[in-house]
Amino acid sequence: MASISLSSSTVPSLNSKESSGVSAFASRSISAVKFQFPVRRVRTGDLKFPSLSSTTRCTPRRIEAKKQTFDSFEDLLVNSDKPVLVDYYATWCGPCQFMVPILNEVSETLKDKIQVVKIDTEKYPSIANKYKIEALPTFILFKDGEPCDRFV
Repeated sequence: MASISLSSSTVPSLNSKESSGVSAFASRSISAVKFQFPVRRVRTGDLKFPSLSSTTRCTPRRIEAKKQTFDSFEDLLVNSDKPVLVDYYATWCGPCQFMVPILNEVSETLKDKIQVVKIDTEKYPSIANKYKIEALPTFILFKDGEPCDRFV
């Protein structure tokens, strides 16, 4: 926290009309006042960012998601030979959108061990109701068609 000190010359003195009822101690104390408050300095034109050449730019890895259709969600869960991690999300949900690249990486890295599925709760509210999805994003891990872990 920054502080600003004012000398007695910058603090107006009390004249006889204003000083009525003010003690001598208060009159002396007001001659040097110290205020403490956050000071924020805004500068324009001082910020410089190094330009990035094409060699230093990092381009994210592109992972293609497979959009699949199933007769029923239960068929997907029961017939999967791997555990299924289900992400219950909505397009308007900021934290859900934040999780997209993370889930893409998990899906790619663990593709031989786990299947990642996304369920839009706005399009499939019956599935969200069945599994009692009350907050987004919600993740449920299914094994052999049964939920075995849940995290929000």
